[in-house]
Amino acid sequence: MVTIQQLRAARGALRWSIETLSKRSDVSVRTIKTIETSDTATIVKDVTIQKLKTALEAAGIEFIGTPTDRPGIRIGASKAD
Repeated sequence: MVTIQQLRAARGALRWSIETLSKRSDVSVRTIKTIETSDTATIVKDVTIQKLKTALEAAGIEFIGTPTDRPGIRIGASKAD
């Protein structure tokens, strides 16, 4: 599981707009905006978080830690490289 803060940080690290993440993850812009302005993921379906996580990982983001133990991101090479 990843945190909302990790998702925001990952998108920022990639310098992706919400629209770019939306296209790459097949999650609506509205849903991403709702997620990113929320403090908790409890209102978000697991499948939606997984789609976002998968798209960000494909672009080279590695999610590290756990939601309760030093959650963060690491930037690496995209899986397309």
